[in-house]
Amino acid sequence: MQKLVECTTALAMIVIAAALCVLAYQGTHSHKAPEFGTSYQAVALMNGQLFYGRLEEGEDEYLVLHDVFYIQGRQNPETKAVASVLIKRGGEAHNPDRMMINRQQVLLIEPVKADSQIAKLIAEQNSKSQ
Repeated sequence: MQKLVECTTALAMIVIAAALCVLAYQGTHSHKAPEFGTSYQAVALMNGQLFYGRLEEGEDEYLVLHDVFYIQGRQNPETKAVASVLIKRGGEAHNPDRMMINRQQVLLIEPVKADSQIAKLIAEQNSKSQ
């Protein structure tokens, strides 16, 4: 009976040690931004906001989004029709040059393909601002 208890204890220790190794490995590798191979990424936040920009690794629990754009609905006062317009961040009163995004608030990140409508609108906006 004593031998069974010793074997069970040893097995439990091995399982716990393996679990701790897995957790430690995940902790050291969980803060890497994914590589998409595209210039811009779409970042959807938990609150429903969607931003487009150049994503890079930030410090600790943050991602950094540069050259940030978002879509805003604008209503034509005459026709009352609503059109979606791509807006570049930076024109706000505090003139932000980047966004620091808490990783826990990110719902998903997707690549913006170079031939997509969003990429074309971003290129058009960037050419206007130069």
